[in-house]
This record gives sequence, structure tokens and C-alpha cells, in this order.
Amino acid sequence: MKWCAQESREWIMIIGLDVGGTHTDAVLLSKQGLERQIKVPTDTSNLFKTVLTGFNHLLEDIPIGKIKRVVISTTLTTNAIVQKKLNTVGTIVSSGPGIDPEWYRIDANYHAVGGSIDHRGREREPLDHEEILAIARRIKEKNITILGVIGKFSVRNPAHEREIRDLLKDQFETIFLGHHVSGNLNFPRRIATVHLNASVYEMHRDFFHAVKNSLEQKGLQIPIQILKADGGTMNLESSMAFPGQTILSGPAASVMGSIAYAPGDMDAMVLDIGGTTTDIAILVDKVPLLEPLGIRRGKYKSLIRSLKTHSRGIGGDSHVRVEEGNLEIGPGRLGPAMAFGGPAPTPTDALVFLKKMNTGDPRLAQRGMTDIAQALGLSPEAAAQAIFKKTCTMILDQAQALIHRINTKPVYTVHEFLAGYAIEPQKILLLGGPAPYFAQEIEALSGISTEVVPASSVANAIGAALARTTCEITLLADTEQQKAMAPEEDFTTRISQKFTEEDAVETTHELLLKKALKSGADTEDMAVEIIEYQKFNIVRNFSPRGKIFKVKMQVKPGLIKAYDAVCHHCTINPDIEKGI
Repeated sequence: MKWCAQESREWIMIIGLDVGGTHTDAVLLSKQGLERQIKVPTDTSNLFKTVLTGFNHLLEDIPIGKIKRVVISTTLTTNAIVQKKLNTVGTIVSSGPGIDPEWYRIDANYHAVGGSIDHRGREREPLDHEEILAIARRIKEKNITILGVIGKFSVRNPAHEREIRDLLKDQFETIFLGHHVSGNLNFPRRIATVHLNASVYEMHRDFFHAVKNSLEQKGLQIPIQILKADGGTMNLESSMAFPGQTILSGPAASVMGSIAYAPGDMDAMVLDIGGTTTDIAILVDKVPLLEPLGIRRGKYKSLIRSLKTHSRGIGGDSHVRVEEGNLEIGPGRLGPAMAFGGPAPTPTDALVFLKKMNTGDPRLAQRGMTDIAQALGLSPEAAAQAIFKKTCTMILDQAQALIHRINTKPVYTVHEFLAGYAIEPQKILLLGGPAPYFAQEIEALSGISTEVVPASSVANAIGAALARTTCEITLLADTEQQKAMAPEEDFTTRISQKFTEEDAVETTHELLLKKALKSGADTEDMAVEIIEYQKFNIVRNFSPRGKIFKVKMQVKPGLIKAYDAVCHHCTINPDIEKGI
């Protein structure tokens, strides 16, 4: 595999890396398009080896100086939640006026303590240090080294969270604080968000070091970006303080990898068909839908901003069997398809047997189809057709269920609220390794024009590579208390009673730009917008005492400005390496 040097290739090169539970995909992009793509098995017990192997093959004979951007997406934290493999962590909750925090108990290591701050940020009851130290001893006796600390109104005054952290910082490896996760007031979601951050921290830390060390071994000394659930990127170093933002990074990469090929002025459905799951999303005029409150996974309702995606256990390697005379597919996966040495029949075996796929061992696929055929009383070909059609039908049924749920609630995109809007897809975009084999059947069953995006098997990695850096800031200003603060950034400043809404917007904008640049944003790729603005008059005894301002501003998710050149000018380069 040799690098074909050309005088025209002076444009920067971008690496996109998607670390999945089964495979890790890596792509090398230039202005000419997709130069190389690599697929290697993911070894979760040795992520350094996995990532380094991908980079070794991807960058063979490539001048390192040409690489200017590396962006990574991963499903590792998502899979840990689904498989209930989260680390055990401690949680300390300081309440305020209102509901007893015991209502939101997570597990046996959840501890509510005294102390109270009200909705204006005023201390009503001090903390009891002896109580907190006693709880810390009980947590440490269980060999727990990661701690989450949440105060009910910490976004109005984080003093109690900081006080607990300072008291315990020498006793725990890492302490996550509630006021860092969001500027929104939502006590139960804040608890869940901090708990998720703490629970996935060790896995993310290992992933962080694997990526960093493998790039250093290749001589790459450039900032590394990681894709967040909202479809934007952040500096990998920054992600250590908020690892929960990598949850749903993989599905977000699917969405970002489809945007360039989505039609304008209509709704498009995105189906990323993988080996284990299919990820489903919707684009409205090339813009992804947003989960406005935050990610919900199982019992966890969080404040982690995310694109609205839906994942279900149906894919190319889903376990196919017959139960009580009925054909069942998924949601489990026992391994690869029989055609590739796996233990049980899968939809992929049906594709190989029907000669829709030209890879794999047809004899092994036939063996699997014969077993299913005998159980159903059909011919092997009829059984394979039934498996293939049911797989497509199940995927479309899940997609339709998502559309129905979306249409029963207000529709939000990452840019705006669409009042009274109803989703009606007129285009289906397919991604994932099996995508080309499903396209014709999905179009026939759905009646919707269906297109396989270019380089569909590595579209996730391409989407990650082209996503731009995003972040948000929430500013709270209280002219009566003469204080403005952005809790997530540990920013507090004195203001005058003459502080205006224009001052609030300007201060928020300054903070956002500073955060965006720190997170790795390029000034040419920063589209800024206000996503929430509130103003309240403070009145006491019929007399005005001041105003409260709340401004939330974001750098909008989207693709970097270079995406048109990458995606539409020679999308698949003729020199591309097909993988290993």
C-alpha cells in the first residue's frame, strides 16, 4: 500500500475513527475525497492495540505533517450502559427546598446529606462536615474511587458542591460536580447525568489513553477531537471532565455521515444498519432532530444534549431462530454470521445464500438456512427470503414507531423548534456494511426512494471526521444580587444594577467563543445562535428590585466548511485502500 504523491494534494488531511464494539473503522480524507478506509476488529481488552493497528494501516507511507485533524467517535460508553457494565461509583446529594432527594435514589451508594441552597443561590442551611466525612469512609470501604456530588440548586450557587469536593478531594481519584454538566434546573436529571459521567469515567479514561498513546507513537502531536452525542466535537482532553457526552457518539456519527447526501426541503430517514443494531434518525431539510431535554437510556434521564436517534437490536449478525413455529430475529447477537465462521444463522447468511452478497462461505450459509427451513417446513431458499424480508420489515417498523413518537410531541431540530410540524420522510438514506444489500427491498417495502450513501460501510467515521466543534454556555445574571455566573464554566463576576439584556448577550457570547476555542473550534466553523432567552422582573412589596436574565447560547452542530469538497468532489478516490 503506497502513498501516491501528487502536487495537487497540498490540502490538509483529516482522520476519522469510529471505535465500535465489534469493529473499528478509520478513514483518511483529503480534498480529493476518501483516500483510504480501514476496518479492524475491536479488542476492548486492548484498545491501544486496536487503535494503533488502525492507524498503522491507515497512515502507511503518509507524510505525518499533512494530518491536521483527527476526530473520533465511539460506541463503547453506549454499549457499557446497554450491557449494564458500568463502574460502581459513589454519589453525594445536597438538597434544597422541595422534594426529598431520596426520591431519586440510584443505588446503595447514593447518600443524601444536610445543607441547603435555595433557587436564588442563597444558603439556607450549612453543610455538616462530619456527616460528609463519615459517608466518604463508608464509600471508600467498598473500594470506590470515583465520586459524584450534586446540589439541588448548584446552578444558582455551586458553593456546597465545591465545599464537598474540597473536603474529599484527597480521598477519591476523581470527583464530578453537578453544576458542570448543564446550566438547566432539573434536579433528577442532574443526578442521573453526574452518575453517568462517573460510571463511564474509567472506561473513557482507558480509551483516552489508548488513542493518545497510539497517536504519539505515530508521531502525531495534534489536538484530537471526539464526537459528542449532539453531533458536534470537543477536544479529547476536555472530554475527560464530561465523559458522558460520548454516550451515543456512534449514532451521532451516523447522522453526521448522512447530512452531506440528504436532500434539501424535505424529510429524510437515516438507517445505519450494523452487525448488532440499526440506528435510526430523521433529518429535516438536512438538519438533525434534537432530544431537547437530554439523553434517556433505560432508567437514566440525563441532561446530556443529543441528537434524536433510536437504536434497536436488529442487524446483519442478529441471531435467527425458530421459536414455537415462529421466525425470530434478534435482538441478540451470538457472533458473526455462519458464512464467516459464526455459531448460528443470521440475516447475513440469508444474503450470502441468496447470492446478494459475494463474500463469505456459501456452504456454511446454506447449512444455516437449511436448519431454519426444516424448522419452518420451507425450502432453504424460501426460508432465506423470509429472513431477509422480515429483517427489512422489522427495521422499517422500528423507524415508523420512531416517527410516530416524534409526531406526538413538539419537534425540535438542532437549530429551532418546529411548531405544528409532522415528519413525513420522502427519502431513506442507508449506511453501514450491509446497507447496499438492503436498499432495494427497503425501498419496495416502504415505498420511499432509498439511497445508499457513498462509502456506506465507513460513513460513521466520515461523519465524525467532518463534524465541527460545538459547545454551549448558560449565563444567569441577577441585578439585585449584582452577580452574573456561568456555572458550567466556574465563571462568576460582579455586575451593576444597570446590567442590561444586551450586556447579558455580549457576556455570554464572549464566554462561548472562549470555550469554543478551548474545545478546539476553528473560527471559520463557528455558527453561533441564542437557543434560550428569559428575563424576569424582581418585585418585592410592589416595588421593582432588579432583573434576572438567563441566556443560553451555542455553536451550532454541523459539518466543517470543507465537507462539500470532501463529499462531492471525487467522493471515493480511485486509489482508495479497501481495508484489511
